[in-house]
Amino acid sequence: MQFSINRQAFIKALGIVQRAISAKTTIPILTGLMIDVSANNIQLTGSNADISIQTLISGDNPDYELTISSTGKIVLPAHFFSEIVKKLPNRELLVEVGDNFQTTIKSGNSEFTINGLDANGYPHLPEVDSEHPIQLPAEIFREVIGQTVIAVSKQESRPILTGIHFTLDHNQLLAVSTDSHRLSQRKVELPTAAEGDYNVVIPGESLKELSRMLDSEKDAIEMHLSENQVLFTFGKTRFYSRLLEGNYPDTSRLIPNSSETKVQFAAPDLLAAVERASLLSHESRNNVIKLTINPDNQVVTITGNSPDVGKVEEDLSPAEVSGADLEISFNPDYLKDALQVFGPIDVEVAFTSALRPFTITPVENQENFIQLITPVRTF
Repeated sequence: MQFSINRQAFIKALGIVQRAISAKTTIPILTGLMIDVSANNIQLTGSNADISIQTLISGDNPDYELTISSTGKIVLPAHFFSEIVKKLPNRELLVEVGDNFQTTIKSGNSEFTINGLDANGYPHLPEVDSEHPIQLPAEIFREVIGQTVIAVSKQESRPILTGIHFTLDHNQLLAVSTDSHRLSQRKVELPTAAEGDYNVVIPGESLKELSRMLDSEKDAIEMHLSENQVLFTFGKTRFYSRLLEGNYPDTSRLIPNSSETKVQFAAPDLLAAVERASLLSHESRNNVIKLTINPDNQVVTITGNSPDVGKVEEDLSPAEVSGADLEISFNPDYLKDALQVFGPIDVEVAFTSALRPFTITPVENQENFIQLITPVRTF
């Protein structure tokens, strides 16, 4: 196997697949990068068993300046190989595999030789049905991930809650996550209807990684589903993730249908006040802040208290307040996470009682995005 390539373009392709490669793995060969050289293309593969990423370097793309002299496959130690390629001196890079998988990497006057592994020992990537892909606008899907991944559980005691639950009915995609203390739900109308209904749970960690990769994507991505795997394809890249097994809890009953007290804020203003109040609450053992609402006087007061440090109290200026008086305590970090993903819009916070979960929704288009937070009992 032998090829030469533009080094900087190759570094970009390496960076894509390296996202899936971990130094901590029980399968030693997965610390490596698989390079599969065919007559006109090079396919790079990285995997950590949970996610796998493949990207294609096409000989038709002039940016790669690719010349293939002989074909073949090899697995190279990903960390060392990548560091070597980054530090080589010249524009052109030559990779050549000799006997016993000894691999020579040349650029200018620099030459490295590293030991590779037989690619036949690399695990096969899962077969995923590509008959009926689901088309997703990349920008919208990245937004959905960002708005729901904040509420996935970090506790492995209930593995199903470490993922985002996606259901698709014709052209309506519903994404839900909860860690049992808070919930995030987002609905999206897709441009084209899917063939069939879907109900899957995708690990939050996989989706975080995918979201970072979609930063520069402007086109639609395709989602392909099989029994225990999901495949996302975009550009020349294929992103595989395992699906979580089990039934996701029915979260629809958790969202209240009515409320006793409602307050409207500009999300950035409320976020800034919560951040100030949490400066002191973080110093206390229970990390709780309190919101006191007096609709008659149109006053909302936020209070943070730490017995060791002191107290903060701030009167807020809501755009609108209605309903009954209320005093409610909650974890400020949950509200900060929720408000950050709304961005610079007006939100409505709706309360049922001091001990029932409250919701945060955009003032406009309330049905499509709901965040829910469970209060803390302080007495």
